[in-house]
Amino acid sequence: MDIIDKMYQHYEILNDAKDDIGKHRKEYEEILGAVKGSDKEKKLASQFIAKFAKSFPDMENETIDAMFDLCEDDDVLIRKQAIKDLVTICKDNKGAVRKIAYALAQILQSEDNSEVTAVHNSIAALYQIDPAATIEALFSELAEDNEIMRERTLKMLALKLRSIETGVMKPEVKELLIKECKKILQDVTADEFVLVMAILGQCKIADTVSGQQQLVDLVAEQCNFTQVFNPSDQEHLDRIIICIKHALPYFSTQVKSTAFVSFICDQVLPHRNEIGQSEQKLDIFKLLAELSSNCGPLDPAVDRIQIVYDTLLEYMPLPPPVTEETNGAGSTNETEIRLEFTFVESLIFVFHQLARQNKEFLTENADRIKDFRSRLQYFARGVQGYMKKLRESLQDKGVDQLKDEESRIKVTALRTTSNINSIIRDLFRNPPSYKAIVTLSFKPTNASQAAKHAAAVASGNDASSEAVGVAKRHAPITFESSPPKVRANTDNRNRQPYVVPTGKFSANVSHGGDGRPRGRGGYRGGRGFRRGGY
Repeated sequence: MDIIDKMYQHYEILNDAKDDIGKHRKEYEEILGAVKGSDKEKKLASQFIAKFAKSFPDMENETIDAMFDLCEDDDVLIRKQAIKDLVTICKDNKGAVRKIAYALAQILQSEDNSEVTAVHNSIAALYQIDPAATIEALFSELAEDNEIMRERTLKMLALKLRSIETGVMKPEVKELLIKECKKILQDVTADEFVLVMAILGQCKIADTVSGQQQLVDLVAEQCNFTQVFNPSDQEHLDRIIICIKHALPYFSTQVKSTAFVSFICDQVLPHRNEIGQSEQKLDIFKLLAELSSNCGPLDPAVDRIQIVYDTLLEYMPLPPPVTEETNGAGSTNETEIRLEFTFVESLIFVFHQLARQNKEFLTENADRIKDFRSRLQYFARGVQGYMKKLRESLQDKGVDQLKDEESRIKVTALRTTSNINSIIRDLFRNPPSYKAIVTLSFKPTNASQAAKHAAAVASGNDASSEAVGVAKRHAPITFESSPPKVRANTDNRNRQPYVVPTGKFSANVSHGGDGRPRGRGGYRGGRGFRRGGY
């Protein structure tokens, strides 16, 4: 008799046996043996084994071994059939879930995308059958020193947990998943850290204040605040940036960022000029700005405020000096100064936030407040000139027109400079004030809403623009004391008219001896952080 016909005969016998099926062990053993046969025999064997395995519980090991043989077959179609049928076996035998989930995770190393998809679907089905056993099996696999398998298993978990029904994620399952994630976080790469945080996000752990605090504590451990910061250690710097980015969503009035702010002020800012990449330095400043919004009392506060102040001064130049030529004729000493608006927005925002903890920082030192006011006044002129130019370029555009790339850059530039303008206004008061509320320009906003507000700002009807971080339009900032008077330049050939800053990514402003911005200027946008391994 043909083997295929014989297999169908065994199938009919087992199917008709019902309560007496246990007497037909021989027929089931022959079906198990068919996993060594032809391709057609293997496919039939997979289906028949899945159907009758529950009737031979004492042969569980032989059954699973036979199916694993099919999972290692050279034919991908046979492998995919076995991967699917393994789930059927587990529906009637929950005790096999852990073993099968562990084995399926190993198949994730396959280079065949359709096979990997089959594994994803089968593991998701196993999770529905026994979530705890599935999680334990997968995280047991993650403990193995196999980078490809670790990465793909984590990606699968992060992806599939999104589609899991809420009812399956019971409290005990959630606790187990969190526990296993904490274990794996003790030794992860940068990419793995991101995936683990995504998995934790699916646990709804952030739905409570205590859960948010747990996540922040986990991130703090990854940052390793006890390690002395070395700016030449690229991995540690990448680690800090990536970790803090993932912690930001969880800070609030109840979950404070104090430890993170203290670490950056104490460890990172003193070495800011040793950080080689400008993009990374800007990333640090931006992160510190966002962290400062939810910073609790600093101890000591003055030291942290001082380092932020010193850093800010590096980006807020003094007006260029006025010189007299030896022939007695007045002349200007032309100097080109770069106004880094994005850097200044972050740093002046941090100073504005932290100095609230010591409002006498500026006023207790007469030389300090005098110097700072001079810088504020000088920088404000460049800011206001650029804002005027931006408004002129945006004022005739509708909401839809403001959605193109160039307009969006200008909108962000306007938000940046408006924020700086608002804070300078506050700090220039006598005594300095710390009441202005702005939304950082680089924080995500609804694109449509931002475009509407930008249109309002461009037209001057920006009463509600603070919702997207654009300060209300005001008359130019005036100061209590006038800038120093300088002798007029008698050489008309050297005289240049004032030009409002323009440009796209930088802010170079040429200044004459009268202290007014000249030449070209513009907006310097930040780049996304660069991810790397730990």
